[in-house]
Amino acid sequence: MATFDRKRIIIVGGAGFVGSNLAYHLSKTSCETIWVIDNLLSSEIENIPDDKKIKFTEGSIADDDVLNQITDDYDYIFHLATFHGNQNSIFDPIADHENNLITTLKLFNHIKDFKRLNKVVYSSAGCAAAEKTFDDPTATTEDTSISINQDSPYSISKLVGEFYAVYFHKQNKLPVIRARFQNVYGPREILGAGKWRGTPATIWRNVTPVFIYKALKSEPLPLENEGVATRDFIYVDDVCKGLIACALKGKAGDVYNIASGIETPIFNLAKIINELTNNPSGINSMPKRKWDNSGKRFGSTVKAEKKLDFKAEKSIEEGLRITVKWTVDHIKYIEKCIDKHKYFL
Repeated sequence: MATFDRKRIIIVGGAGFVGSNLAYHLSKTSCETIWVIDNLLSSEIENIPDDKKIKFTEGSIADDDVLNQITDDYDYIFHLATFHGNQNSIFDPIADHENNLITTLKLFNHIKDFKRLNKVVYSSAGCAAAEKTFDDPTATTEDTSISINQDSPYSISKLVGEFYAVYFHKQNKLPVIRARFQNVYGPREILGAGKWRGTPATIWRNVTPVFIYKALKSEPLPLENEGVATRDFIYVDDVCKGLIACALKGKAGDVYNIASGIETPIFNLAKIINELTNNPSGINSMPKRKWDNSGKRFGSTVKAEKKLDFKAEKSIEEGLRITVKWTVDHIKYIEKCIDKHKYFL
């Protein structure tokens, strides 16, 4: 069975939410070294685990001075760098292109003829592949038809990144695997992490950390469109296990959903979080976001279970309980990150 024994690993975007959790998981393996590369645009250096195996370079792989430091001396590369997220990409599609797509193209082109590489794992987005519907959805499979109708530059960049992954695999036999995330949540997702990116979405990131923070502050949770939208929520430790399974067991050139396979209404998410935090303020009903047409979705787990032996284990109730506790324990640091952007609001 393949392992990370004495392997050398790069995590691009390794200071971010998923990347820092992955760095922690990999540090517990028998790998030799973990090189984290991150420009800290939407992340914080404090997120990187303190471990002698881990080294850190601040910078973007879109920068040739950083990219050229990557030599053919590594066994695995996890490409998790992104421009976070949909709303910021709508506000500034050029910045999204520079940080969410040029990075992918330049990395793949740079490493296309490397000989030592076992696998490159590229983080794609389940939202980009899912059908845009508010009707009853079916589980999005890996071979679903991709629509040209997308809700944001973020989704477009993630899909074009997949196109490049397929191209470089076919053209150069780059051993790249596409991992399509669903809605990841859990510890180390810091509200306000990184630099100001033009909109309040710099602070108010994904729905789960926003709901948890506001609930802990006894504020009503902002529930858009009565919370009828649904998502496939997957705990970050499960995502890290899925990424590792992609690297060790995945077939080069292929794509796998990293999903729970469970469809959860946003209304239910708000209810669970309010119960866990004893929030007396309930919800604040808001209109539907005009740009968001990906109303209901969840990912199929069939292929990942069969080919990777991967299945998400953490229930949403247990995952949220752990995430609430982590938020309570790190509330002062989170508020420090939020406060640094108040000048721009």
